[in-house]
Amino acid sequence: MSVEDVHQTTQERMQKSIQALSHELSGIRTGRASPAILDRLLVDYYGTATPVNTLATISVPEPRLLAIQPWDRHAVGAIEKAIQKSDLGLNPSSDGTVIRLVIPPLNNERRHELARLVQKRLEETRVAIRNSRRDALEALRKEEREKRISEDELKRGQDRLQKLTDQFIAQVDELGKGKEREILEPA
Repeated sequence: MSVEDVHQTTQERMQKSIQALSHELSGIRTGRASPAILDRLLVDYYGTATPVNTLATISVPEPRLLAIQPWDRHAVGAIEKAIQKSDLGLNPSSDGTVIRLVIPPLNNERRHELARLVQKRLEETRVAIRNSRRDALEALRKEEREKRISEDELKRGQDRLQKLTDQFIAQVDELGKGKEREILEPA
């Protein structure tokens, strides 16, 4: 495996970590309505755990309101139950065809709790990125031990990996700052 192959593979792994973090952060509730907060919500639909976004259309008619319109009217009750059982802290109201979720403003304590959760997710992603770097360094050292690359190539590869790692850690920090600002700003 060449230095370039190791670098490319590591970059792809780090990019996937960033994408996972971005998806994770979109599911953390702020004071605004976002369909992403329902991404991990599973509904017991005829005995099968089914994601709510495969059972219904989710829209945002107002900044603090989510409207969930199931394709099957029989799913309304199951979706309401799943929302009530979830840790979202939301109360669904339904007219039999559309479920409405009013997103209440966050109190200060909940904002700080969510900010701590964001920090935890950021640190988990930083660790994943550093683990990718560590694995790549081990691969480069192995190549050098087996005389497939020179000591100079190893050193250049290590420098490139460190720059790549720094770049991705900076992206993590930027995503975190944005999400914290979103959470902590009063609506």
